[in-house]
Amino acid sequence: MGSMDGKSGLVTASGNGIGRATAIALAREGARVLVSDINEEGAKETVEMIREAGGTAEYLVADASTEAAAEELVAKVVELWGSLDFAHNNAGIGGPTVPFTEQEIEQWKKQFSVNVFGTMFMMKHELIQMYKQGHGAIVNTSSNAGKSGQPGLSPYAATKWAVIGMTKTAAAEAARQGVRVNAICPGMTETDAVAAWKESSRESYDIVSGRIPMGRAALPSEQAEAVVWLCSDAASYVTGVDLSIDGGDGILGA
Repeated sequence: MGSMDGKSGLVTASGNGIGRATAIALAREGARVLVSDINEEGAKETVEMIREAGGTAEYLVADASTEAAAEELVAKVVELWGSLDFAHNNAGIGGPTVPFTEQEIEQWKKQFSVNVFGTMFMMKHELIQMYKQGHGAIVNTSSNAGKSGQPGLSPYAATKWAVIGMTKTAAAEAARQGVRVNAICPGMTETDAVAAWKESSRESYDIVSGRIPMGRAALPSEQAEAVVWLCSDAASYVTGVDLSIDGGDGILGA
């Protein structure tokens, strides 16, 4: 038996990277997973990977920054499988590295639209459904940037601090409703974006990854395993946590 047997839920931005790894890991543990991404090709590929491994998954193309998408995704899971037992709100975007005094308001608006308002919409409608059921687990993707200063990334850091604030507030409100709300705070992870950076700027990549106490970036699957645990009954007394998965990078205040 898997740790998620009989459970159903959704993962946003699961067409690649951490979201894909999480959807695959949840399905491996027996969950029925609604894969969601704005990129249909990526979403379909994730579903195919899950099905080829013997898991159960469907996909829905959605822009997770809108309330309409949040309502649709939650309703789809309930329509397919009867309940929303877990949700991993993983959709997020970054931006260029720019000093605070040179940041443009449009970049702030763009990142807040997806990272903050999108996460808020997803949480709102997930919580409504989970309150009806009397159970559920939500995991949001924040970042270590949500715990420390990140020179050149002020909009991104601000959004990820906001995700932690929403997580802790929702956790306090939802605890007596049988719903847990947590966040993961990934450090440097080998996503497609990081792989592209590694390819184009190997020297800077080596400097940043080399300062991590464990000496390397995380694999997306290592982030995914933490999400699975937080969604599972093994974490039944864990809520309001912002869990760093960073190879010890946060120890250094980086």
